[in-house]
Amino acid sequence: MQPTTEPVVTVETAKSLGLTSEEFDRIVEIMGRTPNFTELSIFSVMWSEHCSY
Repeated sequence: MQPTTEPVVTVETAKSLGLTSEEFDRIVEIMGRTPNFTELSIFSVMWSEHCSY
């Protein structure tokens, strides 16, 4: 059995999760690297307007 690979994360991936390109750039800056899909999804949920208060 081959291990699964995560999709390549791009700014387009971030936009599909409701993040802006500026937010994606900030996440990369905070992490010091491009996040994987799971990490980006967590940022998307935690930074959503619904969860921000």
